[in-house]
Amino acid sequence: MHPDMNGSDSKRNHRQENNTLRLVAWEVTRRCNLSCVHCRAAAENHVYKNELDTGACFNLLDNIKEVGEPIIILTGGEPLLREDIFDIAAHGTKIGLRMVMAPNGTLITEKKAGMMKESGIKRISISLDGSTKQSHDRFRGVAGAFEGAMNGIKMAKKAGIPFQINTTITKTNLKEIPEILALAESLGAIAHHIFLLVPTGRGKYIVDQAINAAEYEKTLNWFYDQRKKTSLQLKATCAPHYYRILRQRAKQDNEKVSFKTYGLDAVTRGCLAGTGFCFISHTGRVQTCGFLDVKCGDITETSFKDVWENSIVFNKLRNFNNLEGKCGICEYKSFCGGCRARAFEATGNFLAEEPLCTYQPVCAEK
Repeated sequence: MHPDMNGSDSKRNHRQENNTLRLVAWEVTRRCNLSCVHCRAAAENHVYKNELDTGACFNLLDNIKEVGEPIIILTGGEPLLREDIFDIAAHGTKIGLRMVMAPNGTLITEKKAGMMKESGIKRISISLDGSTKQSHDRFRGVAGAFEGAMNGIKMAKKAGIPFQINTTITKTNLKEIPEILALAESLGAIAHHIFLLVPTGRGKYIVDQAINAAEYEKTLNWFYDQRKKTSLQLKATCAPHYYRILRQRAKQDNEKVSFKTYGLDAVTRGCLAGTGFCFISHTGRVQTCGFLDVKCGDITETSFKDVWENSIVFNKLRNFNNLEGKCGICEYKSFCGGCRARAFEATGNFLAEEPLCTYQPVCAEK
């Protein structure tokens, strides 16, 4: 449960009562066949050293199961470039974890889609960062990426695998977001997740393409307005402000923010880094998220359970009173929290205030 916004949770010191592990993004490989302009890993199409082998992958999944039953996102790089990816997915499924995958779509054949289904993959996400072949291919850095994604979606649908569309928003595609949402609807997606650019990896080289704070606010308000206009599940990622905007807009609309009216958005938090979410690299390095390049532990040196429960970084982020600047005094910090990765890239301090936020707190919590 979230603390309320009236300060009545002060006795709990703003530490979440239950830091249940809900979601793990696992970079099973860094190798990728595309060259996306925003890639946090600056991934290339070659074998990377010290990648966890099959046995280590099985052990990691077993270790995660000791902590909880989170959704495991098999991501990359391009996860389908691992020859044992379906063995890994099947093992996770066997021990009771919900396995999903984030391929770019270009390598999904009818056979591989069938193997996804057989291994227990419950959903895939495919990124569309442009509504046309030209804009998507430009963003993804490889000609044919759009057609490949379209074919991958076709194969997933044929195999009966639900899919969502992910979109990273920059200045170059900001005006296309309505068209991408419409395309997601027409393709039969079940969800559309938007991601606000975090300048890490190759993203540092297109930082001038990041939208500014005012555009950020306008985009998230537009996204809120789509809730009642589409049947798709909508989610904003790397955009914690959305959960502040949601409450502001709900108040304007005289609506109560509850699971009944807002679904999972009512019971989740903006920045989940280190609280309900973590990232694991292809070599076993654990971080609060893939964009916050601060090592929290290494599963080749200690257990995942030990990292999740005892990491100094994780535990700092679990106490919301540790947030600094205006994030630290904001009445919405329990719901938003600011993007810790964006704060780190801007200041070198992951507890600093979110640099792309126009909101000025109206009260300081005691």
